[in-house]
Amino acid sequence: MSDAAHMSRAIRLAERARYVSHPNPAVGCVVVKNGEILAEGHTDVAGKGHAEANALKAAGSAAAGSTVYVTLEPCSFQGRTPSCAHALVDAGVKRVVVATLDPDERNAGAGIAVMEEAGIEVTVGVLIDSAMSVMRGHIKRHTKRRPWVRLKLAMTLDGKTALANGESRWITSPAARSDVQKYRAMSAAIVTGVQTVIDDDPRLNVRAEELDVALADIAAAVDRPVYVLDSKGRLPVDTALRSRDSTVVVSGEAANGDLILPLNGGRIDLEALLDELAAREHSEVLFECGATLAGALVAQKLVDELIIYVAPKLMGGDARSLLNFPEVDRMCDLAELVINDVRQIGPDIRITASFLESKQS
Repeated sequence: MSDAAHMSRAIRLAERARYVSHPNPAVGCVVVKNGEILAEGHTDVAGKGHAEANALKAAGSAAAGSTVYVTLEPCSFQGRTPSCAHALVDAGVKRVVVATLDPDERNAGAGIAVMEEAGIEVTVGVLIDSAMSVMRGHIKRHTKRRPWVRLKLAMTLDGKTALANGESRWITSPAARSDVQKYRAMSAAIVTGVQTVIDDDPRLNVRAEELDVALADIAAAVDRPVYVLDSKGRLPVDTALRSRDSTVVVSGEAANGDLILPLNGGRIDLEALLDELAAREHSEVLFECGATLAGALVAQKLVDELIIYVAPKLMGGDARSLLNFPEVDRMCDLAELVINDVRQIGPDIRITASFLESKQS
């Protein structure tokens, strides 16, 4: 099999890890000897084995003289776990094929240097784009000091998200709501607004029984903080999110929140929020919120990826619209998107899109 074929397998392992590896990047690794796969591994939950360590452990002494395929440059430093680059040297690996270099300034080529200085042949760049797409949050956080921002929305065919009185349960089908679970699971944190909590009292948790991925039970057990933006201290005391230890209420100085951030026009400064989330090692963040917060994110060009569920229903009248943001005066000023994927989820349609221009990019 070719380098690309083995790296493709490593990327599939990385995709499995993306639901459990926070705050570490999701990495896959395959150990090959004499054309046969000896062992493989992926990043475990924080504090446990990295992909290379897990694969080498499975291979044992047979790893000597092997070729190792890994989706991200092995780490050269010791953090929660030992250095993977040194582990590959100690295992007697002959060759290492790396998809992409690590943008983490603690590594950033140092892992390659460790291996080459020890006499290991290193090849870099095999299936680089595919590998980077799995760890784009890690790349964004270390190059832009911002997390990868997903905005999840649900609407009817006429672009409505709730009745005029705020009622929105349920616009989409059970299948679509279950599909959302994987986006929650691949996120290091979830963000919502206080009005959404008042209107819907959501839990915003990952439910293993609805998560159709490998390692669903482990993914559901990962502690993902939920940040509630509440600039004026309006969050009710009897909400479901109040009962979670990992809920973080974000407010301005005048309110008694868990996290105090500057305000912009009376609302939480979203750029300051994203800076703080990146500092807290949240590489991928999912916003599940109402039209006002969603509109502010779009207006400020802070969204990397839009996930829109469209239900075959109509609301009409004074029902609430998808986004609240300033109307433009010229057609040339319209926000333009690229549709990356469209697929049916039960009776609904899921659209995945990105903006042609984003301050995040």
